[in-house]
Amino acid sequence: MPDIFTTAALAVLVVSFGVGIVVGLTGMGGGALMTPALIFLGINPTAAVANDLVSASVTKSVGAGVHWRQGSPNLKLAGYLVAGSVPFAFAGAFIIDHFGAAKNQEDFVQTAIGCALLFTAATYTFRMYIQLRQVTGGNEAPSEEVAIKPIPTVLVGMVGGLLVGLTSVGSGSLIMVALLLLYPALSAVKLVGTDLVQAVPLVLAAAIGHVMVSGVDWEILVPLLIGGIPGTFLGARIAHWVSQSVIRRGIVIVLSLTGLKLLGVPPEIVGMAGAALLLLGPLVWGLVRHTRGLPAFDNNSGAWRIPEKHD
Repeated sequence: MPDIFTTAALAVLVVSFGVGIVVGLTGMGGGALMTPALIFLGINPTAAVANDLVSASVTKSVGAGVHWRQGSPNLKLAGYLVAGSVPFAFAGAFIIDHFGAAKNQEDFVQTAIGCALLFTAATYTFRMYIQLRQVTGGNEAPSEEVAIKPIPTVLVGMVGGLLVGLTSVGSGSLIMVALLLLYPALSAVKLVGTDLVQAVPLVLAAAIGHVMVSGVDWEILVPLLIGGIPGTFLGARIAHWVSQSVIRRGIVIVLSLTGLKLLGVPPEIVGMAGAALLLLGPLVWGLVRHTRGLPAFDNNSGAWRIPEKHD
């Protein structure tokens, strides 16, 4: 095994610990934060995707096991999602490999990640709105099983699987929002449990594909696991002390600006976009809250926290 006790490995460990805290605080999937963070540390995009997927396949299994024991997942719904997601997730690494030279692969993956981050920011914002609407509508769990919609569910799995296989980013936001729209009567506990259970074979398939094509870098993977697991635990422990609303809006801003940066947008435009999001974002969200009968700037009202998977 290569030497993992290096300055670069320590940087990965520290960053993964910080990302883990955010994941624990918000329940957001870590792939959208960890993969671009690895790229900014100087790790090439293809290696960042591969190692983040392998790390996620380990950490995700723990959360899924907890929900399995509690009996919360809808296994039939998870099965349809898996049927669509697994083959497309597995194919992701081979699609990347099809681009030939390493530089071409890195350019493609970096562009794909940038687009995925912007898409994730949009879907995450939409998810916050859906949750806000459900909270103000009573947030009552149904007493009967939901009717499964096979074809739309499989299609959601296919898109989510492809996105994960190519970028390791965004499956949590995409699949969670799709499930909220397709199955609005699904209780929060079943929603999270189903998402976590279907995510295990999804990420495993993507990770296996990348290991077959490019292998893993132990000096990246080991610090990811050592830092990410305790970071997530710590974040979950202190989550009730921190305003979920403020953190989630901050994540949307970070994802948006990071996506623009990876797409090669000039720094001046990225800066102006960041300023606009910082200044106008709270005003727009306050207006949205006001239309739902909540105080515009009460950061704790309507912040319905749903734990989400690491992606």
